[in-house]
Amino acid sequence: MRVLIAVASRHGSTYEIAEVIAAEVRAAGDVVDLRAAEDVDSLESYDAVVLGSAVYMGKWLPEARQFVTRHRARLAAIPVWLFCSGPLGHDDPKPTGDPAGLDDLIQATQARGHRIFAGKLDMRGLGIGERLIVRMVKAPEGDFRDWDAIRAWAREIATELPLLAGSAG
Repeated sequence: MRVLIAVASRHGSTYEIAEVIAAEVRAAGDVVDLRAAEDVDSLESYDAVVLGSAVYMGKWLPEARQFVTRHRARLAAIPVWLFCSGPLGHDDPKPTGDPAGLDDLIQATQARGHRIFAGKLDMRGLGIGERLIVRMVKAPEGDFRDWDAIRAWAREIATELPLLAGSAG
């Protein structure tokens, strides 16, 4: 199958997650394209999509939400999985709960699954305004991504893809 991994990432952490997902799906024998969500013009050549976004201020990035709006009809016709990154911390990542509007994204895409992965916060990559917000909410700095969980989820997708080969519209 030909799979698109589309991602909206502000500082690169979510893109790095998408790279790992793409590598796992590719290793299972699928043809995989990894692209920034805002750079995707058409989904017609894809049999499945994995869409990811960083979460900022409790929401998916606009580029990912706009991707869903632009490609809504095709997304409803092929298998779709969603992921996001954002919570910070090892033992009790914050914030908890789903990002605002997630249910709408799942419904619009008829997503087969969704995962929220802990993210990464590197103060050196942030602008002044972002650093002020981070300090205000007392977000912990560090890389909290669980690479084993990310790889395992990607392998679940890769395992499902051959079973769905006939369902892509």
